[in-house]
Amino acid sequence: MSDLDLDDLRAELDDFAVPEKKGGRSPREERIIAGFDEIQRFAEQHGRAPQHGEDRDIFERLYAVRLDRLRALEECRSLLLSLDRQDLLAPEEVVVTGPVEEMGEDELLAELGGVAGSSDITELRHVRASAEKRTAEEIANRDPCPDFGKFKPLFANVQRDLDTGVRTTRSFVKDAGFLKADITEGQFFVLGGQIAYVAEVGETFKAPNGEYDARLRVIYSNGTQSNLLRRSLQRALYKDEAGRRITDPTAGPLFAGESEQGDLASGTIYVLRSKSDNPVVAGRRDVLHKIGVTGGDVKTRVANAKLDPTFLLADVEIVATYTLYNINRTRLENLIHRIFDPARLDIEIKDRFGHPVIPREWFLVPLFIIDEAVEKIKSGTIADYVYDPNVAALVRV
Repeated sequence: MSDLDLDDLRAELDDFAVPEKKGGRSPREERIIAGFDEIQRFAEQHGRAPQHGEDRDIFERLYAVRLDRLRALEECRSLLLSLDRQDLLAPEEVVVTGPVEEMGEDELLAELGGVAGSSDITELRHVRASAEKRTAEEIANRDPCPDFGKFKPLFANVQRDLDTGVRTTRSFVKDAGFLKADITEGQFFVLGGQIAYVAEVGETFKAPNGEYDARLRVIYSNGTQSNLLRRSLQRALYKDEAGRRITDPTAGPLFAGESEQGDLASGTIYVLRSKSDNPVVAGRRDVLHKIGVTGGDVKTRVANAKLDPTFLLADVEIVATYTLYNINRTRLENLIHRIFDPARLDIEIKDRFGHPVIPREWFLVPLFIIDEAVEKIKSGTIADYVYDPNVAALVRV
């Protein structure tokens, strides 16, 4: 074989050669590059560099802080300049959030560790080296949640409950030096500006310090998840000034069938059936019900139904009532409407002045399902249920 043939063969094989690994970089440099790579991915997705501002997503604000560090440190700029395909290291609008000239290696790596390496995602000021001495178990990485689709409705329901007052939030506090509240499966919290849902609780084990702990799977409303220890989540909630526990829709029985001594009657849940001859109503009369709550007499409430567009401008029949004691009527009504929202009737009628009105309290729900929902509310087990019209049943969400 001639020398020319050998050269040609060598050139052909070079195309298939395994590229040599980039060497000579310290772990510190690799971490800096990895942190910058996350910023580049953000810029590719949004078409701009991450920016500061209270109206920005918390991840973007953290990326903006990190980018300020990289721009301000000559060592980082030199390392990353050849990788900066988007010109992100340009020095314009540099906003330094801490004393860069005094930053040691631990502090720099803490700042560049990324969103996944931060134990308190809302802490945008510089993180001191002493704080970084916490174990990796307490920090716990957040990764994309692969099955977030099945959790997304839970977050939507919780947000709606918070907006309507069905749920409230309470501070996560210590009592006599101890974390007051335990964390169990199915609970919701607010951490770092995100709603956090405890999807799974692993087996309890005894930690080296003698305390009992368990591994959690926590899903966040931004589509990420983490597998951290229960006590790590407790500490994070306590240290986050905005950390909150989200209450269940019901805390114990909301009302009883019979009053006890000292109870104050607060109102009545009523279920009505319309006598309207509207074809949309008449064809579904047996399963179409108006569900509401009143503080007065139900018969008085419906006396002028045929003049009220919310009653479909027709007389109604009272098919069921449930007396309430010691209850917030508005919250209870919001809770009931949230449960049956998937079966809400979509109808528009004209009032006596010809103005269009869309009644919002009519639902295509069988009466026995309403009875079942009332029992679950009374027992305090309604929190995780919603009505599914496809199977005509209350199902867990």
